[in-house]
Amino acid sequence: MVINPRWLAWLIAICVATITVAFLSLITRESTVMFVTFAISASATFILVYFTIEFIVLREVNEVYSALSKLKKKDFTIKPKNNNPTLSPIQQLNDELYAYTSGKQQEIDQLKKLEIYRREFLADVSHELKTPIFVAQGYIETLLDGALEDTEVSEKFLRKASVTLDGLNNLVQDLVTLSQMEAGMITMSPSIFNLCGLLGELLDIFEKRLQERNMKLFIHNNTSKCEIEADKPRIRQVFFNLIDNAIKYSYASGEIHIKLENNPKGVHIEVRDHGQGIPPEDIEHIFERFYRVEKSRTKTEGGSGLGLAIVKQILEAHGANIAVKSKLGEKTTFSFDLPAQTL
Repeated sequence: MVINPRWLAWLIAICVATITVAFLSLITRESTVMFVTFAISASATFILVYFTIEFIVLREVNEVYSALSKLKKKDFTIKPKNNNPTLSPIQQLNDELYAYTSGKQQEIDQLKKLEIYRREFLADVSHELKTPIFVAQGYIETLLDGALEDTEVSEKFLRKASVTLDGLNNLVQDLVTLSQMEAGMITMSPSIFNLCGLLGELLDIFEKRLQERNMKLFIHNNTSKCEIEADKPRIRQVFFNLIDNAIKYSYASGEIHIKLENNPKGVHIEVRDHGQGIPPEDIEHIFERFYRVEKSRTKTEGGSGLGLAIVKQILEAHGANIAVKSKLGEKTTFSFDLPAQTL
């Protein structure tokens, strides 16, 4: 049933005026006085009641509708909760309804995003595992079909199958490592070590690959001292992945620069390549699992597609954030800070 505020105001006004005149009749029976009293009482009550309903109650009800309208449009700008006891019950209800409903809607949207992420992740994992398995399976089936009799061919196929399975093993290990980090199952074990010495070890490891591509790697140490406190094996993995990517996606005969500088928090580190760069629309996604930038990050480059995701997890576990700047066709720079004392 819809109640018209005007008719409700008139009904209350007539009731009040009737009661007023009834009490007045105990004092006087003058009809003119009683009529004027009835008229004034009814009019005044109508005005007060009608404007109270229109400008106080309905205004607050309209705010409730406004909040619902925002929620339908997924506007989650939640107002600060007002605990003022002088607020009307309708206003308090409006605030509570808006805060509760918007919170639930955000939870629903987050669950939808997680569901999409889960489906995409399963599809990516299936694709990444399927390729090396099929390749290794092809080599083995070829050998079983008679190639084993040819020693040279069988050895060649076995080596290729071994390389393929090594890549599959690395992929599985990366997946396990990343999953354990995200679940908090792996904790960092900080120790004091020399970062420059660690970079020197990695330079020796990558020396052959750098020579094959006629590339050079420069380490610019602008620090007063190169000692940091962190989980050495994990930090080694960070630099290994960043240098590996820099070599992979730099132009042949290019240069890679690693820059170390002191800052108030510890050491600021930059790793810059000379390569294809990353499109702006892809930068925010490069730390996602299996994400590859089209054209510039292709399957032919190799890798599991998990390197940068692992880098991000390790640095966040050390209380550090990684940033990236890129210029198409020229360079990409990854930067982060390692605090003097971590964890």
